[in-house]
Parts: sequence; C-alpha cells; structure tokens
Amino acid sequence: MSTKYKPKYTRVAQLKTAADLKKHLESNGIDLSFDETLLPPAESPFNTAIPLKSGKTIGNSLCILPMEGWDGTLDGKPTEFTKNRWVKFAVSGAKLLFGCEAVAVCHEGKANPNQLVMNEDNFEEFVNLRQLILDKHTEKFGSTDGLVIGLQLTHSGRFCKPNSHKKFESKILYSHPFLNQKFGMEADYPVLTDEEIDEIIELYVKAAVLAQKAGFDFVDIKHCHGYLGHEFLSAVDRPGKYGGSFENRTRYLRNIVAGIEQAALGLEMGIRVSAFDFLPFKKGLNEQGEPEKAETYPYAFGGREDGLGVDLEEPKAFLGLAQSLGIQMICITGGSPYYNPHLMRPALFPPSDGYQPPEEPFNGVKRQIDVTAELKKDFPELVIIGSGYSYLQEWLPNVAQYVLRTGMADSVGFGRMVLSYPTMPDDMMNGRTMTRNLICRTFSDCTTAPRNGIISGCYPLDPFYKKRPEAEELKAIKESL
Repeated sequence: MSTKYKPKYTRVAQLKTAADLKKHLESNGIDLSFDETLLPPAESPFNTAIPLKSGKTIGNSLCILPMEGWDGTLDGKPTEFTKNRWVKFAVSGAKLLFGCEAVAVCHEGKANPNQLVMNEDNFEEFVNLRQLILDKHTEKFGSTDGLVIGLQLTHSGRFCKPNSHKKFESKILYSHPFLNQKFGMEADYPVLTDEEIDEIIELYVKAAVLAQKAGFDFVDIKHCHGYLGHEFLSAVDRPGKYGGSFENRTRYLRNIVAGIEQAALGLEMGIRVSAFDFLPFKKGLNEQGEPEKAETYPYAFGGREDGLGVDLEEPKAFLGLAQSLGIQMICITGGSPYYNPHLMRPALFPPSDGYQPPEEPFNGVKRQIDVTAELKKDFPELVIIGSGYSYLQEWLPNVAQYVLRTGMADSVGFGRMVLSYPTMPDDMMNGRTMTRNLICRTFSDCTTAPRNGIISGCYPLDPFYKKRPEAEELKAIKESL
C-alpha cells in the first residue's frame, strides 16, 4: 500500500459534530447509535464497578485488550520496549487488563520470534512485569484498588512463526481449502495428532500455574483470530476426539479448564473469542478486499453457511459451555487479522499485507457491537467485554457510553488506541476533552511494522517510536509498496 493512498471513505476526523456523524451514518445506511452528550463523571457508566463471583471487583467499565507483542527477546523475555507498552496499560486508568499481552505457552507456539513465552526460565520476568503495572498504577492513582490483571495464554497454531518473521512453521488441525494455499502449505501438510494436542494442553496448564504464582488474577484462554484455540472451533471435518461435533471441537477448552482447576486451584479464567467469522478475503479490483469464492463454507465459526454473514447459534452454545465451566469474563471479537482483518480491526488504511476496506469501516464497528449486544442479552450473568472501537476515534466515548448505558456490554476494550493514547480511558472517566493529536487514525503502522520484521508501536503519533531509526525504515517500506 503506498503512503499516497487516498481513502475511499470519509475520514472520521472530518466528522466534527454529532450532526455530521449522524448524517454520515444515515447516508451510508449504518444504524449505529451514540450519545450526543457525554455524562458527567458522577453519572458516567465508564465509572461503573463490575463485581465478579470470585469476590474481586473490577473498578470501572473500561478495559485494555491483549495485543500480540513483537519486541521480546528470542527466548521470550520482555525488553524495554515491552515494558514501555505495559506501563501504558498501567497508567491508562482502565481497571481491567484483559490478558495484557498474547503470551505463548511454548517456543514452537509463538506467532513471531519476539513473542513472550511463559515458562520456568522466564517466570521472574512476569513477576516483574506485573509488579511494574502495580507500581506505575499506584504512582498515578494512589492505589491498585479495583485493578484486575490477566495474562493471555496462546498457541498460534496455523500462524506459528517461532524462528523467522517470514517463515511459517504451522501447527494445523485440518487442511483448509483457502488458508493452506494462502500460507504455502500443501493439502497434505501434516496436522497435529491428538497426542500432540494433549501435550499442548499440558503446556497451557503449566503456564497457568506459573501465571498464578506470578500473581496474575486470571488467565485468558485465547480462542480468537485464527490461532489454535479458534481453529478448534472450526475443525468440523477433523476426525477423532478433537474434531467434528461441537462437543469434540470444545474438548480442547474443557480439558485446559479441567487441568487448570486441578493444578492452579482458585485461578480465574477468561476467554477472548472470535464470536463470528467469514470467508477469507483477498485483494480484488483496485486492491479492495473481496471474499474467496465458495458455494458453501463450513469453517466460519459463528458464520452463515455461505461464509458472508453472522450466525450465532454455536457461539451461544460456546458461551453457555464457558458459563457452565465457571468462566465469567468473555471478551468478544471476530475474524482474523490474517485473512479478514476488516472484521475485527476496522480501518481506513490497511497494513502492507492487507487490502483496502471492502465496506465502510463503521459497518465493521457496528457488526462487533451488535454481536456483543446479542450475546450479552442471552447471557446476562457473564461479564461481556466489547472490542473493535478504535475506528470510532473522536466518537469512541459517545458510542461507548451508549453501549454501556443501555446494557449492550459490561465493559469496553481498547487495543491499538492505547498505543497512541494510553490515558484515553482516564480522560473518558474524568470527563476531560480528548487530546486530538493522540487519537489513533488507524494508519495500521502498528501492524505493517511487525509484518516486516520491525518492532511494533505507534510510529505516527508516539514520540518514543517516531524518533527511532525504525520509523525511517518503515517509511521506506511503505513507499516501496
């Protein structure tokens, strides 16, 4: 994608007033509700505490979402870049840190060579990371009351790249008609055996034990974005005990939960799940995204049979299962950044390996909000965290307030937005005017950089990254595309 790209859709920054936003949404046929006026802090739903059945209380209804780190050491330890990002989480004002970062349960399960890994050798590093959050949060807010900190545990499955930024070393559950070809795997590429899956489950349990010892309040058993947990949910034609029926496809989750309950007594668990999925998309005419062609598509968990719409029958069964297992916190997302990123990360400017948005990005925001609201309605006792809000930019607080005020979610999560504007949650809760020059404009540099082997960060807006030599390297890469 050239830096000279002119977006097809109106930039959010041009929608200066509530009337502008309303007109834009109406003219594009997007029924996205928002509050024109923000409530004062004493009345704001942003400041609503969330009690958990464990006895803990989340101090407010804003959340930091886990993101994949690209700046650890090759043996999975944090660097100063990693710590810099965790400090942003600590001072954000959000009281729920839903996983902090995607942490692999083993070296082979890393999505990139610089992803963090939870193991005995790295244990003390995680003790220190958690303490860093506690210290910085206390320094800014006076105490850690209401702060709930999780650690997201992951195995990247099909998207493992443990030793090279460019070479996949995929661990797959079944041969996918589009993804095998897209990522350079033959149709007969070997799949994980049931015994290998059992071993991965044991690694999750060991990592959870270490997370509990390090002081984390819960672990997030990642089931989203095309990684291993998510791929289990679509393994409809895999034979054996881990594929086929819904019961078999969720055995992985059930066995991890059972193992954690036995080995890490009292440790809470959460799940970030892609509650809907579509066909993989690719560049089409004018580099705009278009779906692969298929008469039927059985691999979209939470998707219609044609792969181009939402069907929540199985996701509702999944949330029912999670609830029966005693899991209370569920973070809702959708799709995968590898094959249909516009679903989970609506943006005006795609990353270097992406495609131009195939729909007005507000549609992507609305889809995630609507799915989250329907699931919350059916599962009122679960703590449901929404995501996909960054594209709203200046209007994020107005939409988030409406969502929380009307019970469409319990908490609103921030991902890439916090990279450029770490204190946005604190500003929202205290009724401060947003700082416009910190607002994420979805330039996607935080994805383009790591896709090209460069540390991830907000190069356009964060002075820490803007001044680094990697910023010039990234600029040259974008200009060459």
